[in-house]
Amino acid sequence: MIIAGLDVGTSKVTTVIGELAPDGVLDIIGESTVPSQGLKRGVVVNLERTTEAIRQSLFQAERVAGIKVERVVVGVGGPHLKGVTSHGLAAIRRGHTIAEADVERAIEQAKAYPLDGEMELLHALPLEYRVDGQEGIRDPVGMAGVRLEVDVHLVAAGRGPLANLRRAVEGAGLEVEAFVVQALASGLGVLLPEEENMTVLLLDIGGGTTDVAVFKNGRLAHTAVLPLGGEHVTNDIAQLLKIPFEEAERVKRKYGAALPELADPELVLEINQEGGTLGEVPAPELARIIRPRLREILHLARQSVDEALGPLEIRVNRVVLTGGSTLMRGVDLLARQQYNLPVRIGKPQGVSGLTDVVASPAHAAAVGLVRYGATLPVRTPERRVAKRSEEGPKGQGFLAKIKDFLSNLF
Repeated sequence: MIIAGLDVGTSKVTTVIGELAPDGVLDIIGESTVPSQGLKRGVVVNLERTTEAIRQSLFQAERVAGIKVERVVVGVGGPHLKGVTSHGLAAIRRGHTIAEADVERAIEQAKAYPLDGEMELLHALPLEYRVDGQEGIRDPVGMAGVRLEVDVHLVAAGRGPLANLRRAVEGAGLEVEAFVVQALASGLGVLLPEEENMTVLLLDIGGGTTDVAVFKNGRLAHTAVLPLGGEHVTNDIAQLLKIPFEEAERVKRKYGAALPELADPELVLEINQEGGTLGEVPAPELARIIRPRLREILHLARQSVDEALGPLEIRVNRVVLTGGSTLMRGVDLLARQQYNLPVRIGKPQGVSGLTDVVASPAHAAAVGLVRYGATLPVRTPERRVAKRSEEGPKGQGFLAKIKDFLSNLF
């Protein structure tokens, strides 16, 4: 079975194509990343440019994989997203055990949360069940009781931004198989099996936004989107050093560090200033420009968690950083200083094929989208893409293995 994931971000558009191998491992068989110019803070602002970027990324990934993509799982980001936790209840007839239908009734009641009319529900993710007041139940089916309760994390997106993203994808000749919130996709892409029993704060620091997610016992318990990302760091560099944005981005990528002590004190950078003149800046000074914005992002993420779940240091066991902006040296060390918690950089793992291409924090969401796609029901014999000329196994057994693996992350 072949699945395609499409990560449409502020600074880049990434297409990843994966295939479930006979041993249950996800093989990455196609990838392409191209610059994105039609989005701002994760939202489409220029339909034509966004469509063209998707088309280019898709075409290049198809050439690598040797297939023609028809459907994609698409990541959704941006400040228009809203995550809330709702409560559902279902009464069980005396003498009966809890059935799947009872669980569905409880979840449906939780989904009745009064969202704004301009919002569209993307996910309803059960967190924890209670039977007659007994907490901590992951699967109540078959249990005896008269009162079933469930906490469900709901994630909704603005109808307008979602419709524009769909138009851009369809304009590139694709069908949307599913929309997936970026935070969930990133978690699927980088969380480790050992983190299943932890409470993990995941920050996906992208170009225009930062996705905040808390996974509790492997399930998404909190989501938020901060309107700040790597491009804001670049803007700070450009403004303070009086250099063009493109030059600031180049300097940041090549020499940027989150902490001045990580920069070479002997290194003096030559920069191209506005007006065509050359300037010089010590490497530690560049880090002093970068650090405040990253601190602000980390502070706002902490604030989001504190308000939703309680004090971050008490509720969270580990912090995982991912996204293209975490490629900068010392971001993990800065987070460790600010949170006083274990911190690691999250990279996609447990895949084969083009591992050297996707083994980067920048590919977390795209790989996670492919993994999410593996859990979707098969709609047609062709699934999500046209078959290879030499058609392989149907892959139903392998899909079951992937579903079992991913079940701990939902």
